[in-house]
Amino acid sequence: MNRITQCIHGRGTVSAVMKHRNSPAGQVPSRYLAFAGLRRPVVFWNVTNLCNLSCRHCYSQSGPQDRRGGELTTTEALGLIDDLAGMGVPLILFTGGEPLMREDIWDLADYAALKGIKTALSTNGTLITAETAGKIRKCGIEYAGISLDGACAETHDRFRNSPGSFRRSIAAFAHCREAGVRCGVRVTLTRENRDELEPLIDLALTLGASRFCLYWLVPCGRGRDAYERLQLGSEEVTGALDSLYRKAKETGPDAMEYLTVDAPQDGIHLLRSMERDGSPDLEDAEKLLKSLKGGCSAGDRVANIDPAGNVYPCQFARSPDFLTGNIRERRFSRIWADDSHPVLARFRSKNPSIGGKCRDCGYFHLCGGGCRVRAYSAAGDFSAEDPFCFIEQDHNERE
Repeated sequence: MNRITQCIHGRGTVSAVMKHRNSPAGQVPSRYLAFAGLRRPVVFWNVTNLCNLSCRHCYSQSGPQDRRGGELTTTEALGLIDDLAGMGVPLILFTGGEPLMREDIWDLADYAALKGIKTALSTNGTLITAETAGKIRKCGIEYAGISLDGACAETHDRFRNSPGSFRRSIAAFAHCREAGVRCGVRVTLTRENRDELEPLIDLALTLGASRFCLYWLVPCGRGRDAYERLQLGSEEVTGALDSLYRKAKETGPDAMEYLTVDAPQDGIHLLRSMERDGSPDLEDAEKLLKSLKGGCSAGDRVANIDPAGNVYPCQFARSPDFLTGNIRERRFSRIWADDSHPVLARFRSKNPSIGGKCRDCGYFHLCGGGCRVRAYSAAGDFSAEDPFCFIEQDHNERE
């Protein structure tokens, strides 16, 4: 996760990060979790495979008729929360499918709050009525990330395969705002919606979003089938990052935060842009990126649990090759503590083995070779270079 706003409006951020590096998980503000040095992961928990939509780029292949079965029972889910609390997990992000389709979601959120774990929600927003927004607030969910795939109904509804979904998702922002729930926009940028990036940012500001989070397509789920057709080229990626940087500079840090996900190399574009502009925050921004110790958090500061209790290094690494265990057979805390597990060992000690142009890049110490899921998908080799990387440079640069 690349926190653009914290870097370019970063006065005081480094000192705040240092202040919280040794704080208990429950005392670290959410905006500093990525930098806090915690070895307990943020858990992305896919609580259900069911979804009321059937999006063409869904990484979990969810849909209205998804009956894969085997979902954790309420008793099993509450036991998992006990385990996560016991190991000091700082944040659970409930996702899916559509997490609001799980009937006991409010019980799970209430229980996590009781156990001292912060919670957030990743949702398509179409099921958030005024009543639902009130429930989100009441159960202690701190933040709702609502997906928008375009700045107009035509684009969004086409991606979501559901006429009227744009209207309902837009209404969700108003319901959350009225209920006092902080919410933000999540968008996966592709060839089919790249031209709507800046209008979508403007829409997010109008909606009162506190965060604008841009995802890049990863080859998993239905996103794998559409990957070659929808994935952006390097010039398109650079153009999008230029737009984000410019918009973030124009937006006060208290108005809306800008982030990108799934590509640690985005931080290099950010540093270059700040260096070009002579930003007084450049030194602090580089310190923040260095504190991440190699970019990608998968298998270390980030974990994924699927609806059936399978554990993976991140929500995009959900393939049999990256399975690390199942909480029905072994507690999550024990799975995660096993540094000898071959999958976790690969993710946690990935940097020495990565080759290709990543190994020779002068920015390798900052991005850590990008996304391993993309590398593995493209080359069948966990140690291959990230094919999505757009960085071109003199290899001696910044050495």
